[in-house]
Amino acid sequence: MKDKVVVITGASSGIGLACARAFAKEGSKLVLAARSLDKLQSIAGELDPAGENCIAVKTDVSIEKDCKNLIDRTIEKFKRLDILVNNAGISMRALLIDVETSVLRKVMDVNFWGTVYCTKYAIPHLQESKGTLVGVSSIAGFHGLPGRTAYSASKFAMHGFLESVRIENMKQGIHVMLLAASFTSSNIRKNALTENGRPQGETPRPEEKLTSPEKVAKNLIRSIKKKKRTRIMSFEGQYMVLFQRIVPLLTDLVIYKKFASEPNSPLK
Repeated sequence: MKDKVVVITGASSGIGLACARAFAKEGSKLVLAARSLDKLQSIAGELDPAGENCIAVKTDVSIEKDCKNLIDRTIEKFKRLDILVNNAGISMRALLIDVETSVLRKVMDVNFWGTVYCTKYAIPHLQESKGTLVGVSSIAGFHGLPGRTAYSASKFAMHGFLESVRIENMKQGIHVMLLAASFTSSNIRKNALTENGRPQGETPRPEEKLTSPEKVAKNLIRSIKKKKRTRIMSFEGQYMVLFQRIVPLLTDLVIYKKFASEPNSPLK
């Protein structure tokens, strides 16, 4: 990873921030993207006080011109792009019957279209470097989760998109990887949108018992080095992907019970 130029979206917190720190330790050159420029600049200063190997670019991935600017700034600064980590994401927690369609659209705009926009403008440079394209996903991209219709849809869409990109670029040497992180301790559940689009503010899960962002980052880098196509981090997720093909109804029932047991679950 030394001297590799890495773009990370959603780099101001959680998995994105942990990835930034992990890549910095590997000696990579970083381009950090998120909506909060102040946070990004603080992180960039922490990782690279000299300001030579890390830049911060204010980016709302749901806006196409922001994503184009992100890639343009990368090439302007470092003249190349080796790894794009599509990490920026937002979740939701509400039943479809209750949720406003604007919430569904917002989740898709960030999770799916953000990946599309960044990837679209990065592709020529990744072809040139024979680089790596990463989608930070979830088990929700393999099996629908109740109360997370838009989140699951966005991750399923991301999977189909990146798998298509992989096949299109087989002869160009681009490595495309999907990383399905297990439940990770981050702000994603606190910021998850409720039926009216407001953040729920409280997490329904014991964050202290969840996977750390640092562990996810280590897995991501290790999987890139090994040229993995798909990495499902948790045994629970691996079993679910297997069992949904063998005993789909039982898998649905187990998932329903698990999510219905959450505090203040929207499932009746």
